[in-house]
Amino acid sequence: MSEPYPLVFQPMLLEKVWGGRRLGSFGKPLEEKKLYGESWEVADLGATAESGGGGGARRSVIANGALAGKTIHAALRQWDEGMLGLAQPAADGGFPLLVKFLDARQHLSVQVHPTPAYAEANPGAALKTECWYVLAAETGERGEEPVIFKGFRPGVTMDDFREAIAAGTVPELLNSVPAVPGEMHEIPSGTVHALGAGVLVAEVQTPSDTTFRVFDWIQRYNRPARELHVREALESTLFEEPPTATRAEGDGELLRNGYFAVRQLRAHCEEKAFAKANTCTVLMVTQTMGASLASKGGKFAELPLDAGKTAVIPAACADDVVLRGGPGTRALVIEAV
Repeated sequence: MSEPYPLVFQPMLLEKVWGGRRLGSFGKPLEEKKLYGESWEVADLGATAESGGGGGARRSVIANGALAGKTIHAALRQWDEGMLGLAQPAADGGFPLLVKFLDARQHLSVQVHPTPAYAEANPGAALKTECWYVLAAETGERGEEPVIFKGFRPGVTMDDFREAIAAGTVPELLNSVPAVPGEMHEIPSGTVHALGAGVLVAEVQTPSDTTFRVFDWIQRYNRPARELHVREALESTLFEEPPTATRAEGDGELLRNGYFAVRQLRAHCEEKAFAKANTCTVLMVTQTMGASLASKGGKFAELPLDAGKTAVIPAACADDVVLRGGPGTRALVIEAV
C-alpha cells in the first residue's frame, strides 16, 4: 500500500454547445474544430446528469505516482483519513469537492440547483453550492458584455418568476454584474444564475451534478431546445440576495462557507508552504512560468505544475509539501471544510 502523496489527474473535457477553445491555453488537449465548455479537474461522482456530466460516473483518473491509472475514489478508500484529514467525505462516500475550469463562448442556460431542503425531500437530488473565480472576461461572440447573472432584481416574486418562465422572459428578472478578472462570485444552492458569454472561470463546488434549467437562450444562439425543469426549479429557488463579489490582494481568503474555503496564493521564485496541517488541499495553478510541488523531506519526486494543472494534496502529507513558484505564479488554494 502506497503512502499518501500529491496527486494530479487526467483532465476530463466536455464538449458544450456554449463552449469555446480557451481551455487550450491551460494545457488542455483540444481536438480540432470542437468546442469545449468544461474541464473537470477533480471529480468523484458515481452518477451525473445526461445534460451535465453526460450520464454515468465521472471519477478523476490519477496521472502520477504509485496510483497512476486508478481513480481518486480508489485513493480515498485506500488512504481514508490520510486523504481527507479533518474533512468529511460526501454523502455517498466520495471526495467532497468538484473542481472545474469553464469557458463560456455563449451565455450558459439560466439554472438553479437544489436547496438542502429540496435535496433532503427528493432522493437522487443533491445540493450544489458553487463559486466562480474569474480568470478572463472578454466581449462575447455576439457583442455581449461579459457578465455574471446571479439572483433577481429587487422586488421579484415567485409569481413573477413563474410567469417569466412560461413567457420565456426570465433574463428580464435577473440581476447581472460585470465579470472582472480576479473576483470571486459565490453562488449558494438555490440561487438562480448563469455564466455570461466571454467569461472564463475556475469553479469550485460541492460534488453534485443536479441542475434545473429555466431558460436556454434558444433564439439568441439558435440552439436546439432542451428540457426545462420548471416544477423542480420553482421548488428550489430562493429569493435572497446572493453574496457580493470578493477580491484579495496578494495572499488572502476569497470565501469560506460550510463546504469549502478558497484563498488566493501568489509566489515568485520562492519556496512556499501553503497546505494546512491535517487538511486536504486542492491547488489550481492559474498562471506560472514554471512551478512545482516539492517534498521538504524528499518523500516524493518533484512534480512540475504548468498553468491549468490541478493537484490534490492529501492531509497526511500537508506538512511536507511546498510550492516552488516560477515567475508570477498564481494559484487557488481550496480546502474541504
